[in-house]
Amino acid sequence: MKMPSKLLAIDTATKSIYLALVINGVVVDSINQEGASNHSVTIMPLIDQLLKKQSLTLRMIEGVLVGIGPGSYTGVRIGVAIAKMIGYLNPIEIYTFSSLALLATVSESDDILAYIDARRGNAFLATFSQKQSIMTVVQEDSLVNFEEYKKSLKTSYDEVSEGMPNIIKLIGSGLITKVEDVHALVPNYLQITEAERNKVI
Repeated sequence: MKMPSKLLAIDTATKSIYLALVINGVVVDSINQEGASNHSVTIMPLIDQLLKKQSLTLRMIEGVLVGIGPGSYTGVRIGVAIAKMIGYLNPIEIYTFSSLALLATVSESDDILAYIDARRGNAFLATFSQKQSIMTVVQEDSLVNFEEYKKSLKTSYDEVSEGMPNIIKLIGSGLITKVEDVHALVPNYLQITEAERNKVI
């Protein structure tokens, strides 16, 4: 897939906000900042900061890559909402990726297990194999009991839950999808919310 030359990457599915500015296939600047459950407050100033450092404006960006989860319910919504807003207001192409796939790019191991805590002993996770920095999906994004899942594994995996992602590796692995209709873009929650779980029917 041929990508635009100026890309902004956004992921807010974890406790950290990840932003990267990719120009002509090179990450010219990035931010991986742990927040205090305040992604909605900090993300726009961080995007503005990232662009201004490179003397760019949002209208000069040609493509946005956004993590659609799974992960923090509120966090995922923030990133996706911003990408939809940017795509709606500007002639900018939008691409999506799994937040777990992005997390997996932290590792250089052959076999990778990327996971995000989902509370109550559960985790959002996916597994990947990697050869010469090209990742392929082994286990699709899932919500499972973490310890029970690990007991079922017959392969030793490098477990990754944090670190600085490598967006170039993700792009090079082809683990992104172009959005044809920005209005139809939705997060991959993988679970119902607490409010839905407690709802009286």
